[in-house]
Amino acid sequence: MATTEGPHPDSGPSAPTGGGTVRDPNWPAVTASSGERPVVDPTVYLHPRTLARLGAFDLRAKMIVEGVTAGQHRSPYSGVSIEFAQHRPYVPGDDPRHLDWKVYGRTDRLQIKQHQQETNLDVVVLVDSSGSMDYGSRDFADASGTGDKASPGGRTNWTKYDHATALAAALGFITLRQGDRVGMVVFAEQIRSIVNRSSTRGTWRQIVDVLSVHPVDQQTSMARVFDQTLGKVSNRCLFALVSDCFDDLDDIKSALARTKHRGHDLILFQTLDKAEVTFDFMDRAPFEGFEGEPTLRLDPRAIRQDYLDAIGHHNQELARLCRSFGFDYQVVDTHDWLGPPLASFVAKRNALMKRSKHG
Repeated sequence: MATTEGPHPDSGPSAPTGGGTVRDPNWPAVTASSGERPVVDPTVYLHPRTLARLGAFDLRAKMIVEGVTAGQHRSPYSGVSIEFAQHRPYVPGDDPRHLDWKVYGRTDRLQIKQHQQETNLDVVVLVDSSGSMDYGSRDFADASGTGDKASPGGRTNWTKYDHATALAAALGFITLRQGDRVGMVVFAEQIRSIVNRSSTRGTWRQIVDVLSVHPVDQQTSMARVFDQTLGKVSNRCLFALVSDCFDDLDDIKSALARTKHRGHDLILFQTLDKAEVTFDFMDRAPFEGFEGEPTLRLDPRAIRQDYLDAIGHHNQELARLCRSFGFDYQVVDTHDWLGPPLASFVAKRNALMKRSKHG
């Protein structure tokens, strides 16, 4: 019997239902695929107990966002709302109802009270579907929320891509529960599929439907993908990048720099398999490259320390790059249950943002 996070809870937040998307004028008119897609039970990737743990958390943006409807995130547009922002001099044509008569009494000057509008956040999840994401050393049945022995695409191992699918679904669930919009970009060398940003409650299920049968191959080009993505986004967003980040660090730095320059926020979830981190292989065996690299027959014990030094340096530099741009970085282990670490990360992020806001 497969191990799961626990029995189906009798209470707690229910999974959103419904379907379809609302066309977003800021997002390209590209569909996720042609033809009919199979409908996949999202609990194959997310156990209901995981959803219950995530239901109480909000995903917030560090930067000021430009939204489309009333929500919980600060907007750069001044208007009338609860939170006071600043005064400005009165000019003919201003609504006299917004005059601050107390300031006028003290200074004999007409001043208009301005407030911060509250707007919705757009979350765009970028999921890496390059060949290296097809690696996994955990049985699918052990990780699946339903105990299925194979993925809808036929994989019997729980790969980094499967974990990325679960993470994308979880982020979509959190975003929709707080009334914001979520969209998705699937990429490798370039953008491969898109789910348009929407606040429709069934969007997280559509994300699972697209990812569950998507091909996982090709090489990675982070810089090119971000160029394409940023060229299609006109408002500020929170990007959630889900990838093993097995790409050149200079290319990743370029992608992060452009994202920061455009005023977006970003969270990097580096998704790694436990075997990639520990490299506890013992027997001499062929090692196959998933992105066109040649097959090498190696004694893993002879290269283990050099490998650990190399991947450790890469990951440390990756974390440093993210933090240098003010972005959050989180390692995600495919052998860990998703609910507790994701809930802990979101809670910690929000607490730090709250302390920063109040000094």
